[in-house]
Amino acid sequence: MANDLEMQVMSKAQAWLDGDYDEATKQEVRRLMESDKNELVESFYKDLEFGTGGLRGIMGVGSNRMNIYTVGAATQGLANYLKKNFEGEQIKVAISHDSRNNSRMFAERVADIFASNGFVVFLFDALRPTPELSFAIRELGCQSGVMVTASHNPKEYNGYKAYWNDGSQVTSPHDVNIIAEVQKVTEISQVLTGKNPENIHILGEEFDRKYLAAIKELSLSPEAVAKHNDMKIVYTPLHGAGVKLVPASLANYGFTNVISVPEQTVLDGNFPTVASPNPEERKTMAMAIELAQKEGADFAMATDPDADRLGVALRNAKGEYVLLNGNQTLVLLMSYQLTRWAELGKITGKEFVVKTIVTSMMPDAVAEHFGVKCYNCLTGFKYIAKIIREQEGKTKYIGGGEESFGYLPGDFVRDKDGVAAITLVAEAAAWVKETMGITLYEWLQQLYVKYGFYREGLVNVVRKGKDGAAEIQQMMVDYRQNPPKSILGSPVVKILDYKTLEQIDVATGARTAIEEIDEKSNVLQWLTEDGTRVSVRPSGTEPKIKFYYGVKAQLPSVDKFDEVQAALDKKLEDISKELGLL
Repeated sequence: MANDLEMQVMSKAQAWLDGDYDEATKQEVRRLMESDKNELVESFYKDLEFGTGGLRGIMGVGSNRMNIYTVGAATQGLANYLKKNFEGEQIKVAISHDSRNNSRMFAERVADIFASNGFVVFLFDALRPTPELSFAIRELGCQSGVMVTASHNPKEYNGYKAYWNDGSQVTSPHDVNIIAEVQKVTEISQVLTGKNPENIHILGEEFDRKYLAAIKELSLSPEAVAKHNDMKIVYTPLHGAGVKLVPASLANYGFTNVISVPEQTVLDGNFPTVASPNPEERKTMAMAIELAQKEGADFAMATDPDADRLGVALRNAKGEYVLLNGNQTLVLLMSYQLTRWAELGKITGKEFVVKTIVTSMMPDAVAEHFGVKCYNCLTGFKYIAKIIREQEGKTKYIGGGEESFGYLPGDFVRDKDGVAAITLVAEAAAWVKETMGITLYEWLQQLYVKYGFYREGLVNVVRKGKDGAAEIQQMMVDYRQNPPKSILGSPVVKILDYKTLEQIDVATGARTAIEEIDEKSNVLQWLTEDGTRVSVRPSGTEPKIKFYYGVKAQLPSVDKFDEVQAALDKKLEDISKELGLL
């Protein structure tokens, strides 16, 4: 270790030994100091920060780890900020958690601290999905809320999502201001605990019914569901919070043949049946797909541990189950909503949808077809929620999402809603079966014929720890200084730099403002002459840098689908090779 870093780390670790920390924590700090200096550095070299997903990290001792002390400091800092922002008001907060190890303990710690600060606290009686927490903030008139979850991260992680009074995750300036307040909490004695337990109110099944009733209001094709209510649907919660509410929501719509994956309905923060509880990955969906094949199900679906993301596997004409990527799921749901809204005469020209800048361009084409405005925003659902908030009372939100397997239909929740999204996937399947006599996968193919075959790829380059974070930042510096001049032989004609909010015309060097975005982010996009788009973005919640690709071709007919898809996939692979990522 460099001397200055070593001194900083040892000083912080010693402060934990000298402070009012529990003995088990101190013993672990001693062990790291004596025998695991690398882990000591990783645990103490910095403090956990709020990123695009809030507080998230590996569980363990130290200022850079998720534990009751870092959670406590974050909560007291948030409480102090809330007192400043809502002076004179009775502050109310809602708290939920997922199935991860220590999640209940962290949630109860958060509830205790908020109650000790004089807040009215609504704590769910057990794990609940993230979208229900967002719903609760709005429904109960809360100023804030906390969801204890690390979403789809591996089992070693936990996290803490802070929400504002509109039910969305905190955005600027609140995020940086909360960090400033958290940084002022330097002693355990500053964290208030053990007071006003009577301020904590427990939420249970009665509140669940309110949330499920709101989802039911999204229904667009109840007659189709009634005729095809026995469609075979395989669902897995992946050991997480969707276990009760997803089957309950499907039943609330009228679906009677929902088959759960029994091994994965067991709540377990170690996620024993999967390497990672991420429904983006086919191996994570393997048990659900196997059960779907055995049962001859129409499709298989999953939610991640906090049930904000969804995975969907549809059966194709060959009887194979194809796992959709997040862009495809978004396109299906948005196309279904817009089609039905149009058929029901609900589109007046004052409606809108939203997607993120790294998501497929296909939703733009779909929205344009229906005369609906499509907003593009920065990555992270809090930015989708921000646009919904800004448009309230002006235009009507229909739906929106991002490529990372998140979709939000309706605006009563202000975060990704895997419960509502899965329910609408099932309804859309019943509707296409009733009106066209086809499957949802066949309808997706028809949409490609209609709007163009958009195909996307994503490559994650993982660089862990302090050195990895520095390497990722240097990669972005290098790309800004030396961007590619062409991609697969097609000249780069435009560069969009969201850190400066400028778009650069490569041929002329002219710089103009990116007017649709009003907040800076460390993202680069390269657009080529043939319509290829490459986006580069360091993750805000994980030790990785992400490369997003988008390519497009015409699909003359469904029978050419496999041929065109293979050509597009080859192009995506070639982009990775050219960028040196494969």
